[in-house]
Amino acid sequence: MAKIRVLCVWMILIGLLANPIRVVAEAGEIQREERGNEEEGAVLIDAPSGVLMEAETGSILFEKDGDTRRSPASITKIMTLILIFDALEKGTLQMEDMVTTSSQAKSMGGSQVFLEEGETQDVETMIKCIVIASGNDASVAMAEHICGSEKEFVRRMNLRAKKLGMENTNFEDCCGLTDSPNHYTTAKDIAVMSRELVTKYPKILDYSSIWMENITHVTKQGTKEFGLTNTNKLIRSYEGCVGLKTGSTSVAKYCLSAVARRNEVTLIAVVMAAPDYKVRFRDAASMLNYGFSRCNIYIDRNLKELPKIPVKKGKRDAVPLKVENQFKYLNTNGESVGKITRKLKIHREVEAPVKKGVQAGELVYFADGKEIGSVRILYDKNVPRITYGDCMKKILELL
Repeated sequence: MAKIRVLCVWMILIGLLANPIRVVAEAGEIQREERGNEEEGAVLIDAPSGVLMEAETGSILFEKDGDTRRSPASITKIMTLILIFDALEKGTLQMEDMVTTSSQAKSMGGSQVFLEEGETQDVETMIKCIVIASGNDASVAMAEHICGSEKEFVRRMNLRAKKLGMENTNFEDCCGLTDSPNHYTTAKDIAVMSRELVTKYPKILDYSSIWMENITHVTKQGTKEFGLTNTNKLIRSYEGCVGLKTGSTSVAKYCLSAVARRNEVTLIAVVMAAPDYKVRFRDAASMLNYGFSRCNIYIDRNLKELPKIPVKKGKRDAVPLKVENQFKYLNTNGESVGKITRKLKIHREVEAPVKKGVQAGELVYFADGKEIGSVRILYDKNVPRITYGDCMKKILELL
């Protein structure tokens, strides 16, 4: 029995000695695993700056040094395209308008489509030259056509940037060819202007998704075809990629703003100062994969007509309502949004005068019973207070 007791003691001692070693080993594995998770975001891209944005809501899903000012190279042309489409929306510019290339526009170096001085192309062709082939000559020709000079066009670019809240951006030309330290923006600001372009003017994606197309040069030397090839290689290599713009100079290195769509989710991946073109495309694809694996979006596109609210002492018996904004909800945990229900909260009755645009209530949204957001409900008409004369007129009409 004594021998058995001694043996048991030895087994217990061995167990106590072994277990701490095992526990420490397990703890070490856990720590290494946690560090790996922390580093996942940091190693998502190799470039020094990058931002991933969901286009419908403007939500930032990933950011690495997103506010550092850097040279954007031809990413600048995103703002140039915004101003072009602004002019098209206002009606001061038409797709069929002919644009004449000046000697200044012809003299631009870097990426170009080799427009000759005096050569004319319609606006739509110029847009293709800018967004597909990143033509510096086409950009300057369009700037001069819209504003009379590139200088004035650039002034408007900076005003537009300020309106979008791009506080860390300043442009000195319309194409990004300059090496000036005063021509700068950030990855976050690029995402903001990219979102403005693709959400306000989705027509741009019809052009930025073209892989190859020919244009025709008609000059004094004769007529010849010229091939445009998209500088954004993700158009062919990444599922769902529909644009948007590349850029590279010795100062800016390699930049990209890539737009991709899958399952109603539109993502914008911005890369700045990548060491080579392969890294910028790989980093953008890495961010897009990260976003698509986590994002599900709900957009209320089937809102039923809202009821009218009765008006007391008004010139109208009831006032119509409208939703201030379309409801959008982004779920970023990788799960489905769930069953959506709505609850309308409005006044049962309102007393005149009623002013158009004033809040009348709200429409609250729930996913599987949990509140996820709301939109304001506004009065859609002015309803003045009824006067004594109005009352008399109504009585006479009834009589």
